[in-house]
Amino acid sequence: MKRSTLLYLFLTLFTGTGAFGQTGDTAARFQKDTTTNRKGADTIPEAAYFRSQRDLIDLFLIITGRNPDKRLLKKEGQSPRLHISAAPAIQYSLETGLGVNFTGNAGFYLVRDSETNLSSVLASVTGTQNQQLICPIQSSIWTKDNKYNFVGDWRYMEFPEKTYGLGGHTTDADAVDLNYNYLRFYQYILRKVAKDFFIGPGYQLDIHYDIQQLNLSPGEVTPFDAYGYKSSSYSSGVALDVLYDTRKNSINPEGGSFYGNLVVRQNLTFLGSDQDWNSVLVDVRKYFSVGHKNNVLAFWSFDWFTLSGKPPYLDLPSTAWDTYDNTGRGYVQSRFRGKSLLDLEGEFRFGILNDGLLGGVIFANCQSVSDPGTGQFNVFWPGAGAGLRIKFNKFSKTNICVDYGFGLNGSNGLFLNLGEVF
Repeated sequence: MKRSTLLYLFLTLFTGTGAFGQTGDTAARFQKDTTTNRKGADTIPEAAYFRSQRDLIDLFLIITGRNPDKRLLKKEGQSPRLHISAAPAIQYSLETGLGVNFTGNAGFYLVRDSETNLSSVLASVTGTQNQQLICPIQSSIWTKDNKYNFVGDWRYMEFPEKTYGLGGHTTDADAVDLNYNYLRFYQYILRKVAKDFFIGPGYQLDIHYDIQQLNLSPGEVTPFDAYGYKSSSYSSGVALDVLYDTRKNSINPEGGSFYGNLVVRQNLTFLGSDQDWNSVLVDVRKYFSVGHKNNVLAFWSFDWFTLSGKPPYLDLPSTAWDTYDNTGRGYVQSRFRGKSLLDLEGEFRFGILNDGLLGGVIFANCQSVSDPGTGQFNVFWPGAGAGLRIKFNKFSKTNICVDYGFGLNGSNGLFLNLGEVF
């Protein structure tokens, strides 16, 4: 779901505040890395605390002459088994430009007890300024006592973009216009084996077709050509997913929490893959409290390695092709590509207003992709920036994140998210 930058502006408030604040974490965004839509996170521990907090929905109610505290009374008084929300949105990223999005979300409990997490299904359709069409369906279904978690990530995309070649020595002048359609089908079955610890098999299918390189000079040979250009590619394989997650809220993790995810993928020709190849993804995040409880120092290591074989060009590790397209703020998506990728990020999140409405962040990151000849990580590309955090939903602690990032060689841009970047 390209950069997952859904910015619900005041336009969405006119769809009705009932679409917000009743679905816990999943109203804001679905995350594959969620063991955290816990029933306990969907209740109110202290009414006085929430009365002291403000968010954009409160401001809208105040402006329209309504009492925002009625949201709290409604929240305390209801316990529905099914939560449904839908709203239009405005999206922006360096890769897509402006986009118009419509998202529908269903949150539900298969079993109403104190141990079973909230299940969710999220579907959206996005059309962008750059003539892209993005249609994901993502799901997380929890069985009784969280014994099993069925996680799905399905996507259809029509996606013009630029590609810059392989390795860390590429420049903006190397950009080639690319157009393709993309189908993704990822499905996992995770089994709880201990507290906060899950493991299970999965299946991953990536199909790119109608791949076209555009605006080439006569006789021009691109890095895509040199690697092995084809008008379509198929990657089909089994996966092993290992997850350890202590976060209580994946939208806005608190200090002291930890997240670790290991995914090993083996693509096989007898499953329809163009060729056999395998990869491993290591995603680790740690959060520290610093001073005030709302101040958090967060670190994220996202490392993606091709272990053997030759993946199709568009399946190679690349900038901002993590699950929610958030790595490498300061650089456009797909800016760097290689058989393996390293990315390390850190940010300090802090409050500005006592009522929680406004906060800030400063961040830095550094990424590197392996060179095509040696396979070594010879060039590192740093990025840094700052941003604001505007509280959208105080119950789920969902922030609208407005960041401006800078990279090397004049790379810079605006990056938006609903929910923290990691």
